[in-house]
Amino acid sequence: MESSILKDKIKSVDQSSLVDKVENNLIEYLLENDFQPGDALPKEVDLSNELGVSRTVIREALLRLRMIGLIESKKKRGAVLTSPDLMGVLEKSLIPKVLEQDTLRDLFEFRLVLEIGMADLIMLRVTPKDIEELKEIVAIEPEATQDYSFNIEHEIKFHGKLYDITGNQTMKKFQQLLMPVFAFVHQSGLLKKPLTRHQFVSHKQLVQIIETGTAEMLRNGMRNHLENQFARLL
Repeated sequence: MESSILKDKIKSVDQSSLVDKVENNLIEYLLENDFQPGDALPKEVDLSNELGVSRTVIREALLRLRMIGLIESKKKRGAVLTSPDLMGVLEKSLIPKVLEQDTLRDLFEFRLVLEIGMADLIMLRVTPKDIEELKEIVAIEPEATQDYSFNIEHEIKFHGKLYDITGNQTMKKFQQLLMPVFAFVHQSGLLKKPLTRHQFVSHKQLVQIIETGTAEMLRNGMRNHLENQFARLL
């Protein structure tokens, strides 16, 4: 009974830190005042006076904004708003060995779905020169065996070229980040299930589809190409 009365009278403690609040206030300030990349932020002392907190707290909040790539320091200008490098921020935290298995599985699934889904962009933007480069890549690969043999170097070259063909730089950067994760997943034992199929669409067959087929054929080809990996993961 006493506990219930106290619960009614005492407000719960706000668990967020002062730095958290200042960080959020600064972001709101930037948005509300329509700051653009290249615009300089007010000086630390002015922010300190305006928010009623110490310069130490302001520095910590600004440091967090620097860490996420929202601001950078410029000589004689101080803190300046910048366009965040999303892939750069992700790269700093995307360390396969310290990621949980569920996170690795999610990233692996995302990579597979992404590559199946980018067929339309590939077929829309591929050029004869791209096709010749793909043929050169697969020409040095060994003939496909009955089992799906994974080779990280072949995967990086071939699938990296597919991302390049899309013309989407964010996707290409993301692929570069995911390849170490992809390799780690294969080496980590996360793909514990045995192979379920002994036939799959090879890289060479995918090139043939890109040269003469349609986006739908490429989607189906990529799905078949990656099917064993899906089956071993799910």
